Amino acid sequence: MSAPNDPRDSGQYPPPGGYPQAQPPAGYEQYQQYPAQPRNGFGVAALVLGLLALLLSWTIIGGILLGVPALIFGLLGRARAKRGEANNGGMSVAGVVLGVIGLLIAIGIIAFGVLTFNSPAGRDYQQCIEQSGGNPAELEQCASEFSRQFGGG
Repeated sequence: MSAPNDPRDSGQYPPPGGYPQAQPPAGYEQYQQYPAQPRNGFGVAALVLGLLALLLSWTIIGGILLGVPALIFGLLGRARAKRGEANNGGMSVAGVVLGVIGLLIAIGIIAFGVLTFNSPAGRDYQQCIEQSGGNPAELEQCASEFSRQFGGG
């Protein structure tokens, strides 16, 4: 502590280290402005889901269940990037593209399967399987006959 009558306590001298600091007026809160952090979560999620949708599109369910959220998150991420809230608009677009490709592959596989099993060869195959009773030799014969009929050979 300083002694009584110490000139340093009288406020005559500025605080050490430079110029005196101005005090804000009463009732005024001082805020420091920090730049907002980019919100890139939608773009990252879209890219990850889009990649998984593409890789798992052959499972049909993977292409659809992962492709739709990739498309949604990608569109939301792109909207954030356009508003300046995110800085990964390209990643969002990549997620949308990959998600759509995964969806289209899965839909194509479903369409091919439906057309195949609704063809005359597909109906014959279904009937043959029902009549085989689970006998492995007869199931193999059904598959061979279906392959011959469907393949045209």
